[in-house]
Amino acid sequence: MNYRKFGNTGENISALGFGCMRLPEYEKDGKWFVEEEKATEMLLYAYENGVNYFDTAPYYCHSNSELAVGKALKNIRDKVMISTKIPVGDCKSPGDYRKFLEKSLAKLDTSHIDFYHFWGINKKVFDEGVIGLNLLEEAKKAKEEGLIRHISFSFHDDAQNIKYIIDTAEEKGIPMETMLVQYNLLDRRNEEMIDYAGSRGLGVVAMGPVGGGRLAAPTDLYTKLTGKPSIATYELAFKFVLGNPYLSCALSGMQNIDMVKKNLAIGSDSAVLSKEEWEQLGNAVEQLKKFSELYCTGCSYCQPCPAEINIPRIFNLYTYHNVYGLTDHAKAEMKKYREEAGKTIEDCKDCGICEKKCPQKLKIRSELRRVEGVLAGL
Repeated sequence: MNYRKFGNTGENISALGFGCMRLPEYEKDGKWFVEEEKATEMLLYAYENGVNYFDTAPYYCHSNSELAVGKALKNIRDKVMISTKIPVGDCKSPGDYRKFLEKSLAKLDTSHIDFYHFWGINKKVFDEGVIGLNLLEEAKKAKEEGLIRHISFSFHDDAQNIKYIIDTAEEKGIPMETMLVQYNLLDRRNEEMIDYAGSRGLGVVAMGPVGGGRLAAPTDLYTKLTGKPSIATYELAFKFVLGNPYLSCALSGMQNIDMVKKNLAIGSDSAVLSKEEWEQLGNAVEQLKKFSELYCTGCSYCQPCPAEINIPRIFNLYTYHNVYGLTDHAKAEMKKYREEAGKTIEDCKDCGICEKKCPQKLKIRSELRRVEGVLAGL
């Protein structure tokens, strides 16, 4: 496994981080559970092959991710770094910081959290929640008590607001130490601010390195862009992200052991992109504008849908049509989804909850109608 300096935290972080939002699950009597045996196998295999950074959150995997991660890593707790998050939007008073922190500590069955993130914040939430409720001061107290080791944030907003968050925290004497942001070959909106964060000593982790699956399907993308022999597109995606000198780790939400093995091979590969290759790919990204016609990252924040529409799955099928030209495959999979009694826009309750939750601000209802029109002739 390759390792990198993690900003000014004093830590060395594995190039591949394990995102624990897609651990295998099963449903029983209307309740969801993590398949602990499979999840533990995946997590420990990743650790045994060099991964030392594991990222979870209170609501991942139907609120069961922290429990599963804590159990799996219990015996190697002092050898790994665990990242989790506080839902700032659910905080109503300064004391809620400690309340959420203690819940996560209990679920993870640990005495401390290595990187505790203000979760998915934007400027409004930062101003009204983090600053307005004095949560930075609460974080400082928790750090002084050893309950957390580093103050972090994850981000969904206009890129320029990253600078505002970093600078404001510094001005208050309680600096942010690491940052988790969306970044991949197709979505480089945060690139300038990643550079800025790195220059201020923050460790930076990228989420969505394969663009919500858009860069996971096999294509000859690398050959088209560089004229060189083709490599797997997901490998290209990871190598591009890790080619950014200000970025320490690519976080991947892994669902099965095969995915873990595949990603470990990339994180351990000594053959990295040269500066020239990285710049060449970056310059060529303009050729990929068709990818952004519908940019769903597959984060599943829109789930669960009250009408039980599997929005990420449907949008991912459109990716296969629009991006990779696999139209017949996409239509066949859409047909299969409908035959499985999968809910579609026809079942939509028009509540708009999905659009309020979407970090990418997609007009999900109208996009679903358009996408299904293409794939199913609705």
